[in-house]
Amino acid sequence: MIPAHEALPPPLFDAELAAFMQGGISLNIGSCGPDRRPSVARAFGCRIAADRRQVRMLVSSSHAAQVLAHVRATGVLAAVFSEPSTYRTVQLKGVDATVEPATPEDLAAVAACRAGFVAELEPLGYAPDMVRALLGCPDADIVAVRFTPSAAFSQTPGPDAGRALGVAS
Repeated sequence: MIPAHEALPPPLFDAELAAFMQGGISLNIGSCGPDRRPSVARAFGCRIAADRRQVRMLVSSSHAAQVLAHVRATGVLAAVFSEPSTYRTVQLKGVDATVEPATPEDLAAVAACRAGFVAELEPLGYAPDMVRALLGCPDADIVAVRFTPSAAFSQTPGPDAGRALGVAS
């Protein structure tokens, strides 16, 4: 569990959405450099603080090198959480992102997210070995990108796509 942070703004999403974002779904992060050029990378896991004010996106330091360089330069981050079987999609944005070493709890979250994503995609016709290969990354290469969500949006295709999520209680 990530410690609560009392000086941070109220959470932008509820406990149900936090559980969704930490489940076996597709995770991606993006950033941009000072020149506004974008970069994107797959994330392998997510951990959310008990008070839902801080998020840790878990990525491969080698595969996400450009995104991590942009985060270090600007602190800007967007994270996208999408469930392939339903298209349910959420986007979080932050402006205070930092790169930190992965903890044992982070690595456990990566393992759980990998297993969940295999289970999510298998009924859709994706071979488990292919999904595991897609998400393959040595634990030693995993780092965390920690940020405070400053904006949250529903991005599920349909009439509510782009709708801002309000402050959760």
